[in-house]
Amino acid sequence: MDTSQSAPADTLIQCDVLIIGSGIAGATTALHLADNSDLRIVLLTKTESLLESNTYYAQGGIIYTGEEDSPEQLSEDLTRAGDGLNSREAVSILAHEGPRLVRELLIEKYQVPFTLTPESELERTREAAHSTSRILHVNDATGRAIQQNLVQALQQHPNIEILTRYTAVDLLTPAHHSIDRLAIYEPLSCVGAYVYDHQTTQVIPILAKMTVLASGGLGHIFMHTSNPEGATGDGVAMAHRAGARIINAEYVQFHPTTFYSRGRAHFLISEALRGEGARLINVHGERFMSRYAPEWQELAPRDVVARSIHREMLRTGADHVYLDIASVMSPETIRERFPNIYESCLAFDVDPTVEPIPVVPAAHYFCGGVWVDEWGRTNLRHLYAVGEVSCTGVHGANRLGSASLLEGLVWGSRAAHDILAQIDEMEEPNPQFIPAWQVTGTEPADPALVRHDMETIQHSMWYYVGLVRSRRRLERALRDLNNLSQDIDAFYRTTRVEPQIISLRNAVVAALTVARAAWENRESHGCHYRED
Repeated sequence: MDTSQSAPADTLIQCDVLIIGSGIAGATTALHLADNSDLRIVLLTKTESLLESNTYYAQGGIIYTGEEDSPEQLSEDLTRAGDGLNSREAVSILAHEGPRLVRELLIEKYQVPFTLTPESELERTREAAHSTSRILHVNDATGRAIQQNLVQALQQHPNIEILTRYTAVDLLTPAHHSIDRLAIYEPLSCVGAYVYDHQTTQVIPILAKMTVLASGGLGHIFMHTSNPEGATGDGVAMAHRAGARIINAEYVQFHPTTFYSRGRAHFLISEALRGEGARLINVHGERFMSRYAPEWQELAPRDVVARSIHREMLRTGADHVYLDIASVMSPETIRERFPNIYESCLAFDVDPTVEPIPVVPAAHYFCGGVWVDEWGRTNLRHLYAVGEVSCTGVHGANRLGSASLLEGLVWGSRAAHDILAQIDEMEEPNPQFIPAWQVTGTEPADPALVRHDMETIQHSMWYYVGLVRSRRRLERALRDLNNLSQDIDAFYRTTRVEPQIISLRNAVVAALTVARAAWENRESHGCHYRED
């Protein structure tokens, strides 16, 4: 006999659209919906600030269009970088719609202050694997400028309810959660999410006609990453548990250059430096990219540059290499063009205007994710995914530089457009069939165990599922992660739900998803490299 009780009305939230995540993809979705309807929109983020997202930390820029450019030329660059494994339809959508949306939304509507030339024209720069200069930037803090302007628009919109310090725990799917046990025979669908309120420490259901995952990436399942701390694969893990299709999970892009000090990566060193002529040199002061990528050298695709650095480190026995911008750019230009990188390096007693910058590769961008179609729809009814958590297929096996912000903008707009086309015909989820959160554990999580388990995940992924993979390494990763997953699952069921244990539970699921995909794909493509 089922004794589950529906959630009390005062402990749940009902809305038309629930958006999980506040980066460019989630913000664009929310703003498009709010500007074109009177829908009840709830946008939540697990951090205190709406600014905290991968978007905010994106340095390089966003793809626009060059003076002698075309959608066909951009499509060729995207496909070449993705090793030909890109979805042709997704590439065409991005190449044809992206520049228009940058102009209409970011330049004209939200007035992002992109850097201008002395002639007051938009300054376009070039990045690795691009055939022309087509990247708009705001010095070396493009994502920050975009996110600040989008957040300002979000906060000013009366139709958008913003919930900060709310962590999504699980997607609400009638097949898994409904009190009506006959719902298991219905097609998989999503009616919202269970979310943890940091202030009350309670888990409550948020019911929605449509749910949009915009939760970002999973860089923090690796030891070295350019991502902020919240990037633990939450969306991928929740979607996986709900039955969503995950594809291309083996394609994790490692950024070639993150600042290295005292044994770890600290912050991103934008590839825009290499686009402006910076040179990679080894610990002996020798340039080495001609040894590995003679055609492109420093402007080779990111996966090629990252593996070249890895090989050079092994060849020389060093734990890092250097990026030299000082010998090709004046101190004044470096400080003007890359002010944040300059200040960040100085904080570690490195002056990039007179000395090379110590760098190592680090996990940067998840090219795979929750499968979506051309409108951001997943295989679960009423569930969308946009941004890095999703896999549109536009990146193939490796992302072209500055394509991520554009993808979030394009698919955020497309998902909102599709939601608007059908939401009026939908019925609201019935709260009578949604149970209150079932408390399974009351003990506080031991922080030492949480930290140890997270570090175990990160070390296993870095050494066994990192830049260069092999059968033996992947076997070790799967064995270790499967054992750890069982321990973490038992840990989760006996402890009180709180943000750290939620992230740990999601991180091990995300790590296993990546490791299994890497094991199954025995061919090397893009940022998935099998040495065997």
